[in-house]
Amino acid sequence: MTSYVLGIVASALSLVVVIELLRRRHLRERHAIWWFIAGLLALLVGIFPSVLTWAAALVGVAVPTNLIFFVSIAILFFVCLQHSSEVTRLENNARTLAEIIAIHELHLRQLDERLKASGVDRTADSDQ
Repeated sequence: MTSYVLGIVASALSLVVVIELLRRRHLRERHAIWWFIAGLLALLVGIFPSVLTWAAALVGVAVPTNLIFFVSIAILFFVCLQHSSEVTRLENNARTLAEIIAIHELHLRQLDERLKASGVDRTADSDQ
């Protein structure tokens, strides 16, 4: 009985933490979805333990606890996959921005060289 109460409290607490992080905008919806699903599943199993036995029999898993481990690993896999996708997208954005900055710096240097060649001092104009 204690393990059921502990499971319910832990899953409810995880849901509260996810919702609070969403509310404070420390976590975006697309990142919170898998944690929210995991918390709901844990709460469901904590409140109705027979659901786990039923789901294990439905899927053909002999030991219901193994189903919990499998689902947990699957959820963590999807979280890692989602984060890997996000990191890849951010790396591409950073590379694109670095290339744009390099092009702008090249254009500025070319403009400075043209101004120096024509005898105009750019630093004197920028002080005003």
